[in-house]
Amino acid sequence: MFRFLDAHFEELLGSFLLAVMATVAFLNVIVRYCTSFSFAWTEELTVNFFVWVTLLGTARAFREGTHLAMSIVYNSLPKKGRLCCYLLACAITIIFFGSLIYTGSLEVRDEYELESISESLGIPVWWYTIATPLFSLLIIIRMLQRAWQDFRTGNF
Repeated sequence: MFRFLDAHFEELLGSFLLAVMATVAFLNVIVRYCTSFSFAWTEELTVNFFVWVTLLGTARAFREGTHLAMSIVYNSLPKKGRLCCYLLACAITIIFFGSLIYTGSLEVRDEYELESISESLGIPVWWYTIATPLFSLLIIIRMLQRAWQDFRTGNF
Protein backbone atom coordinates (compact mmCIF):
# COMPACT_ATOMS: atom_id res chain seq x y z
CA MET A 1 0.00 0.00 0.00
CA PHE A 2 2.78 2.43 0.88
CA ARG A 3 4.55 1.80 -2.42
CA PHE A 4 1.34 2.88 -4.16
CA LEU A 5 1.22 6.03 -2.03
CA ASP A 6 4.88 6.81 -2.74
CA ALA A 7 4.16 6.91 -6.47
CA HIS A 8 2.90 10.08 -8.05
CA PHE A 9 -0.71 9.05 -7.65
CA GLU A 10 -2.00 12.61 -7.33
CA GLU A 11 -0.32 13.81 -10.50
CA LEU A 12 -1.46 10.82 -12.55
CA LEU A 13 -5.10 10.92 -11.46
CA GLY A 14 -5.23 14.72 -11.49
CA SER A 15 -3.78 14.88 -15.00
CA PHE A 16 -6.26 12.31 -16.23
CA LEU A 17 -9.19 14.17 -14.66
CA LEU A 18 -8.03 17.51 -16.10
CA ALA A 19 -7.72 15.93 -19.53
CA VAL A 20 -11.24 14.52 -19.27
CA MET A 21 -12.58 17.90 -18.09
CA ALA A 22 -10.88 19.80 -20.91
CA THR A 23 -12.00 17.31 -23.55
CA VAL A 24 -15.60 17.27 -22.35
CA ALA A 25 -15.77 21.07 -22.12
CA PHE A 26 -14.17 21.47 -25.56
CA LEU A 27 -16.57 18.99 -27.17
CA ASN A 28 -19.52 20.76 -25.55
CA VAL A 29 -18.36 24.13 -26.92
CA ILE A 30 -17.94 22.65 -30.42
CA VAL A 31 -21.39 21.02 -30.30
CA ARG A 32 -23.02 24.23 -29.06
CA TYR A 33 -21.26 26.29 -31.71
CA CYS A 34 -22.08 23.97 -34.62
CA THR A 35 -25.59 22.98 -33.54
CA SER A 36 -28.35 24.27 -31.34
CA PHE A 37 -27.79 21.43 -28.85
CA SER A 38 -25.76 21.26 -25.68
CA PHE A 39 -24.62 18.39 -23.49
CA ALA A 40 -26.32 18.88 -20.14
CA TRP A 41 -24.07 16.41 -18.36
CA THR A 42 -20.80 18.24 -18.99
CA GLU A 43 -21.30 20.73 -16.17
CA GLU A 44 -22.07 17.96 -13.68
CA LEU A 45 -18.93 16.09 -14.63
CA THR A 46 -16.57 19.06 -14.72
CA VAL A 47 -17.78 20.56 -11.43
CA ASN A 48 -17.41 17.28 -9.55
CA PHE A 49 -14.05 16.48 -11.14
CA PHE A 50 -12.86 19.98 -10.25
CA VAL A 51 -13.46 19.18 -6.57
CA TRP A 52 -11.49 15.96 -7.00
CA VAL A 53 -8.58 17.75 -8.68
CA THR A 54 -8.52 20.37 -5.92
CA LEU A 55 -8.28 17.71 -3.21
CA LEU A 56 -5.61 15.83 -5.16
CA GLY A 57 -3.65 19.06 -5.55
CA THR A 58 -3.86 19.61 -1.82
CA ALA A 59 -2.52 16.12 -1.16
CA ARG A 60 0.35 16.75 -3.57
CA ALA A 61 1.14 20.07 -1.89
CA PHE A 62 1.38 18.38 1.49
CA ARG A 63 3.51 15.57 0.04
CA GLU A 64 5.96 18.06 -1.45
CA GLY A 65 5.79 20.51 1.46
CA THR A 66 4.64 23.29 -0.85
CA HIS A 67 1.38 24.19 0.87
CA LEU A 68 0.69 27.76 1.93
CA ALA A 69 2.71 28.98 4.87
CA MET A 70 3.64 32.26 6.47
CA SER A 71 7.33 31.73 5.95
CA ILE A 72 8.47 35.21 7.01
CA VAL A 73 7.03 34.77 10.50
CA TYR A 74 7.92 31.08 10.66
CA ASN A 75 11.55 31.56 9.60
CA SER A 76 12.09 34.38 12.10
CA LEU A 77 11.20 32.10 15.03
CA PRO A 78 13.80 30.15 17.00
CA LYS A 79 14.00 26.38 16.44
CA LYS A 80 11.64 25.58 19.35
CA GLY A 81 9.13 28.16 18.11
CA ARG A 82 9.20 26.64 14.62
CA LEU A 83 8.69 23.19 16.14
CA CYS A 84 5.65 24.42 18.08
CA CYS A 85 4.20 26.07 14.97
CA TYR A 86 4.88 22.96 12.90
CA LEU A 87 3.16 20.69 15.42
CA LEU A 88 0.23 23.10 15.71
CA ALA A 89 -0.15 23.19 11.92
CA CYS A 90 -0.07 19.38 11.79
CA ALA A 91 -2.71 19.13 14.51
CA ILE A 92 -4.98 21.68 12.83
CA THR A 93 -4.59 19.88 9.50
CA ILE A 94 -5.51 16.53 11.03
CA ILE A 95 -8.51 18.05 12.82
CA PHE A 96 -9.76 19.85 9.70
CA PHE A 97 -9.38 16.99 7.26
CA GLY A 98 -10.49 14.48 9.90
CA SER A 99 -13.74 16.42 10.27
CA LEU A 100 -14.02 16.50 6.48
CA ILE A 101 -13.65 12.71 6.45
CA TYR A 102 -16.38 12.40 9.07
CA THR A 103 -18.87 14.78 7.48
CA GLY A 104 -18.06 13.51 3.99
CA SER A 105 -18.68 9.94 5.13
CA LEU A 106 -22.03 10.97 6.59
CA GLU A 107 -22.95 12.61 3.30
CA VAL A 108 -21.93 9.54 1.29
CA ARG A 109 -23.91 7.27 3.62
CA ASP A 110 -27.01 9.46 3.36
CA GLU A 111 -26.78 9.62 -0.42
CA TYR A 112 -26.32 5.86 -0.59
CA GLU A 113 -29.24 5.13 1.74
CA LEU A 114 -31.51 7.63 -0.02
CA GLU A 115 -30.43 6.28 -3.41
CA SER A 116 -29.83 9.80 -4.70
CA ILE A 117 -29.03 9.98 -8.38
CA SER A 118 -27.49 12.81 -10.35
CA GLU A 119 -29.77 14.92 -12.50
CA SER A 120 -27.87 14.79 -15.77
CA LEU A 121 -26.23 11.40 -15.94
CA GLY A 122 -28.56 9.51 -13.61
CA ILE A 123 -25.74 7.85 -11.68
CA PRO A 124 -25.58 7.54 -7.90
CA VAL A 125 -24.42 10.82 -6.39
CA TRP A 126 -22.23 9.04 -3.85
CA TRP A 127 -19.93 8.09 -6.73
CA TYR A 128 -18.92 11.75 -6.83
CA THR A 129 -18.93 12.51 -3.13
CA ILE A 130 -16.94 9.44 -2.05
CA ALA A 131 -13.86 11.36 -3.17
CA THR A 132 -14.17 13.88 -0.33
CA PRO A 133 -13.54 11.46 2.56
CA LEU A 134 -11.09 9.33 0.56
CA PHE A 135 -8.96 12.20 -0.66
CA SER A 136 -9.12 13.87 2.76
CA LEU A 137 -7.63 10.68 4.19
CA LEU A 138 -4.97 10.83 1.47
CA ILE A 139 -4.20 14.42 2.49
CA ILE A 140 -3.71 13.37 6.12
CA ILE A 141 -1.46 10.50 5.03
CA ARG A 142 0.61 12.83 2.85
CA MET A 143 0.89 15.39 5.64
CA LEU A 144 2.07 12.69 8.09
CA GLN A 145 4.56 11.37 5.53
CA ARG A 146 5.98 14.84 5.06
CA ALA A 147 6.05 15.51 8.80
CA TRP A 148 7.91 12.23 9.39
CA GLN A 149 10.44 13.14 6.73
CA ASP A 150 10.84 16.67 8.14
CA PHE A 151 11.37 15.38 11.69
CA ARG A 152 13.95 12.81 10.54
CA THR A 153 15.95 15.48 8.72
CA GLY A 154 15.31 18.26 11.23
CA ASN A 155 13.87 20.38 8.44
CA PHE A 156 10.95 22.05 10.17
